[in-house]
Amino acid sequence: MKLVMTFFRMLRTGWVLVRHDALVPEEYETSVPFFIRWVGAVSRIFAIKNRAENPGERFANALEKLGPAYIKFGQILATRADMLDPVFVKGLSRLKDKVPAFDQDKAEAMLAAEWGAPWQDKLASLSEPIAAASVAQVHKGVLKTGEVVAVKILRPDIRARMTKDMDVLSMVAAFADKFAKDLERLRPKVFIETARRAVMLELDLRLEAAAASEISEIAKDTGFFKVPEIYWDLGGKDVMVTDWVEGMAVSDDKILTDPAFNPKEIARNVMHGFLASSFDYGVFHADMHEGNMIVTPKVTGEDGQDSGGDLYLIDFGILGRLAPKEQRFHAEILYGFLMRDYQRIAEVHFEAGYVPRHHATEDFASALRSVGEPIFGKNANDVSMSKVLLQLFEITDIFDMKMQPQLIMLQKTMMQSEGVCRRLDADFDMWETSRPIVEASMRRELGIEGRVNDVLDGLDRACAVLDKLPDAVEDIAALAKAWNKGDIDLSGAAPQSPRAVPRKYAAFWLGLGVAAALGGAWVFGAF
Repeated sequence: MKLVMTFFRMLRTGWVLVRHDALVPEEYETSVPFFIRWVGAVSRIFAIKNRAENPGERFANALEKLGPAYIKFGQILATRADMLDPVFVKGLSRLKDKVPAFDQDKAEAMLAAEWGAPWQDKLASLSEPIAAASVAQVHKGVLKTGEVVAVKILRPDIRARMTKDMDVLSMVAAFADKFAKDLERLRPKVFIETARRAVMLELDLRLEAAAASEISEIAKDTGFFKVPEIYWDLGGKDVMVTDWVEGMAVSDDKILTDPAFNPKEIARNVMHGFLASSFDYGVFHADMHEGNMIVTPKVTGEDGQDSGGDLYLIDFGILGRLAPKEQRFHAEILYGFLMRDYQRIAEVHFEAGYVPRHHATEDFASALRSVGEPIFGKNANDVSMSKVLLQLFEITDIFDMKMQPQLIMLQKTMMQSEGVCRRLDADFDMWETSRPIVEASMRRELGIEGRVNDVLDGLDRACAVLDKLPDAVEDIAALAKAWNKGDIDLSGAAPQSPRAVPRKYAAFWLGLGVAAALGGAWVFGAF
């Protein structure tokens, strides 16, 4: 029954897009193949007339109608005006933090359910919704002690809605996996399941508070951004309370022209903060759209000193993590592009197993050169990211590269972050901006500190092998004894020739070989 309901919800998804004239917008019909153009023409017969003129706004309206999972997809697209039509992206931009809010009465009821008492028992005042997104909305409150706070409240029934949305996307992925063989290497089912795990974790604000606390430690270490302080005693599964940040959301176009803000500096801090979190700490904010960033205005005091201008990250519902091997892998790739060492980039891909061994490293290096050289040293205005990504997609196809689920969050967030930076700074140079962070990471990974850590990791693996060695030796001795007695036959059914090695000597050599293998594992594990 569940599959039938999910199938009908999938049909509803298509119908909502048709009714909003968002399936194949008329504005872009000349850019698609004839068959798709024909489908779009037929679909517009059923579209409701007098919809918004901006195709991006029509698409945003459809996504809001469909549910929170679809809104998140729209938020990602809304950061990439360099890849999509800027008019379309502008229409999508309100999905970042201007999704319709739910009623104040429902918000107050959820606070009462979470706190076990009316909100008036905890707060001196509570505003109407200040901002609303796909899974929650934020109110401005004042504690009885006078502190101004942000009160984040989950949308009612969000868990059930998100589950249904993800079921539909899983069904679409299953169809794609079965019938669109060209997409097989992208592993759509794995992609959706990875996304499902991430978004379902987002629906417990206790976990978000823990994530914010973890990222705040990185913020203090690096100084590239800040995280609002958390009021743990007021939090719960459906409610989270933090300090209120008085500033401007990066999604506000005024931030590009207001002299109290420095867009170039903001862009630099966004990228530095993301790269440092990822490569130095292995954990990062994985929903880096402009609606989740607030900047405080710069103010010059009477003493002539500037204050403010701080970048605050909010909404830590989705956290990305990288294992040490993955941290080094991506740092080496970016460093390779910085040094224009395409051979090393190719070798890293082969060492990680991301490119099948039947391909030549030199051929892959040459393909990477064709991507890197045209964009090296170019600023945002001079690079078409849509063309670059299309070329990368073609290269991954040629070299049989499959999607790596453990890297989905990093790659998605990197794309989001760069999109934010490009909007803030038309001259943004990804290479030069990332250079100090990547070079520092590589000095650590490939220098004395990195080598010492490698040896220590190897010693840990060696100790694990040694822990297992006594049991393994006992197993070998028991096996040799049983073989010598003739209780088991490891040679198969073929009769033994007169010149065959006696069992007792064969058992000896078997035991010696296994012991040598264990010893080799210890040596190579350590060094």
